Amino acid sequence: MERVVVIADVDETRVLLSGEVDATLSGELSTACAAVLAREKPVVVDVRDVAFMDSTGVGFLARLASRSARQPVVLLHPPPVVRFLLAKTRIGTLLDVREDEAGDASASS
Repeated sequence: MERVVVIADVDETRVLLSGEVDATLSGELSTACAAVLAREKPVVVDVRDVAFMDSTGVGFLARLASRSARQPVVLLHPPPVVRFLLAKTRIGTLLDVREDEAGDASASS
């Protein structure tokens, strides 16, 4: 099963992350980042199936957030491990963190 999947929709670009998002995925994350940014569409990153994330995953989210000029990157369904990193690194302030797709933003702490 792929741990980094990019889905190019007409209205948005969705990234699905799963499993352990760490240095072993750095090549895949770089490729995904380039593909996402090349589309210039709103970005949604679904992390509901992430079991572990290190600085590699945080860096990926930071790159997307800093280069996505149109609107904030939406981060969907962050599990506790991701929420912890969002709070500790303060990257959550750069993202639109949501529990669901209806648009209800939740606190990033």
